[in-house]
Parts: sequence; C-alpha cells; structure tokens
Amino acid sequence: MSVRAGRYANAGAVATLSPTARHRLQAQTAAADLPSDAALSHASAACLHGIVLWGVDLRTVQVVRPGTGGGHRRTSLHTRFARLGDEEVVVVGGIRVTSVARTLVDLGRWLPFESAVVSTDDALHRGLVTVEGLAQALARGAGAPQAGRARQAIAFADARTASVGESRSRVAMHEAGLPAPDVQIEVRSGVTGAEVARSDFGWHERRTVGEFDGFVKYGRLLRPGQQPGDVVFEEKKREDRIRDEGWRVVRWTWHDLDSGTATKRIERALGLS
Repeated sequence: MSVRAGRYANAGAVATLSPTARHRLQAQTAAADLPSDAALSHASAACLHGIVLWGVDLRTVQVVRPGTGGGHRRTSLHTRFARLGDEEVVVVGGIRVTSVARTLVDLGRWLPFESAVVSTDDALHRGLVTVEGLAQALARGAGAPQAGRARQAIAFADARTASVGESRSRVAMHEAGLPAPDVQIEVRSGVTGAEVARSDFGWHERRTVGEFDGFVKYGRLLRPGQQPGDVVFEEKKREDRIRDEGWRVVRWTWHDLDSGTATKRIERALGLS
C-alpha cells in the first residue's frame, strides 16, 4: 500500500498497526523528502515523541518551517510557516521534530481543549516535559494565533493524571461546572492513620471519591498469574474498605463519559442534585 506518493509499505503489516503507529510510519516516510529547515510538528511530532493523542485527525503529516505566511496543504502533507527557534527542534531517530514543549503548545493552539489536555497530561505524567519547560515554550509563542487556547490547556494539565480516561474525566467535570477534585488522593484509616486505598479523584469536604473504570486500567493492575476476575474482586474489597471509612464511592466508564452521564453520576454522589 502507498504511505505517501511514490513510497510503499507491506499492506498486511501496516493493517496491524495502531492509527498512531501508522501515522508515525507516514511521517517518517515524508521526512525523507522535507527541506533541511523543516521539522515535523503538531500530531506528527507527538507521534514520534510517543505522546498520547486522543480524538486527533491523523490523515495528514504536519510540518513547520521558519518563516511567515499561511503555509500550504496537500492531501497528505500540511506545511505551516512560523517562528522556529533552534531550541525548539530536536532530532528523534534522525528526523527533525519540534521539541516536546513546542509540540504541546502547538497542539494546544490547534486541538479542542479536551484533546490538548489529554496529550499534555500524558507528557507531564511520564516526565517527557516539565511545567517550567511548558511555561518557556508558551512565552516564546506568546504572540502566535490562538496562544490563549494553548495557555488554558497547559494551565489545566496535571502531571498526576495517569490515563486518557482520567484526563477526559477532569475536563468533563470542569466543563460541567462541578467542584474540582483532588487527584490521586489517599484514603486513610481513621484509627491508625495508615493508607487504606488510593483513588483517582476525591472531594475531601464531601467525603467522596471518584473512580474511572476503564478496561485498560484493570489490565495495568494485573499481576503475574492473575485473571481479570481476580482484579475485579480485589477492587470490590478495596471499595468496601473505602466505604468503611465513611466515604462515598462513585464510578463511571468510557460509555458514561461519551454519553455525558458521568458528570450527572458525580453530581448526584456529591449531593448537588
């Protein structure tokens, strides 16, 4: 199959790749024909850095070159002209790519708030970038179009958020006007002070914890030799320990996020409806 005009890959092998991996292959192929001052950018740069993307169109390789003007777009390549400092370009696998910080600022300017937060949370959580590095990148691009959007997404990002579902949950609560939760909270025994459990979200003043339930999460919790049912049973016992300390527990799933029922469930648990 063609991954770009004049370049081909084994169709069977490509079909097994995730959308992100397919785009990475497409971007790596396109990079061979780029001018020497160009760098992969936006979602293409994110793919090469290994930054998680959610809800992002990956059909077109994205590139930035130093200069001014509107750029140009072809079917498989979108070239933008913008300020591009030497400190904003790194080499990944022999390919010029915008730095992680610059990439996240570009994503924040280009993507919807939710998608930008997902990527920024992921990069912060895995130590790919620092808050200070993002602040510097924002300052360098302060006059760029939509810089305010990037600033909002980066200000909202939280390094403690450990998954796409948790990032989307925080955004959903924010957009619904719900009280902001603390993240990755510890529930402790009222008798010994020992940690009873750790939860994705918590509202201390309302003695309520919130849990995003995704299948991937349970996969992460599996120990060697365990079955998924074992993890579910342990989660039930963990929830019982939390309730025994006088906390309410509210849970939601991917379906709840997509349908908008997650925030309604949280609102009820917090006694706001």
